[in-house]
Amino acid sequence: MDIAGHFRTINEHRREVRRGCFAVGLYLQGITHDLSKYSPAEFIEGCRYYQGYRSPNNAEREDKGYSASWIHHKGRNKHHYEYWIDYTAEAGNGYHKKGGMVPVKMPKKYLVEMFMDRLAASRVYNKGSFTDDMPLKYFEKTMDYVMMHPDTKKDLHLLLKMYARFGEKVTFDYIKNRYLKE
Repeated sequence: MDIAGHFRTINEHRREVRRGCFAVGLYLQGITHDLSKYSPAEFIEGCRYYQGYRSPNNAEREDKGYSASWIHHKGRNKHHYEYWIDYTAEAGNGYHKKGGMVPVKMPKKYLVEMFMDRLAASRVYNKGSFTDDMPLKYFEKTMDYVMMHPDTKKDLHLLLKMYARFGEKVTFDYIKNRYLKE
């Protein structure tokens, strides 16, 4: 159990997300990002499974077959696409069959917070070796099978590609001055 290491990682991650959110004008998202990580349900398991180079949720999942801390986290944080999964109405919605689970399109402010979350996680877990294309490569490994609304997936992919190709300044300027205003 590494209490200090996990606490430092959470704080560093939140600082990175806050910096990004503030840069694009999402002050409330920056301030409140991942506060549930300090709750006993998430913090204790995070300390228990802390490794420093990846999410403790992955280690907990490997050990138990599920991650109770992740289940707690995703249900309380709107910047996770998993938060935005619902059941279809009786008639279905055109791209999912009747009665099944369906991803809901994320509001832009939460999608941008998710984007900042992914950048921050890549930076924190890859310390000195971070490159601008890492968050894109990570997303592209999983994008074909995640249950994410098609518009949300398209927008996230666009922002990650933009960041990989043009870097932070151009991408953050686009988010602040165009994407969040459309």
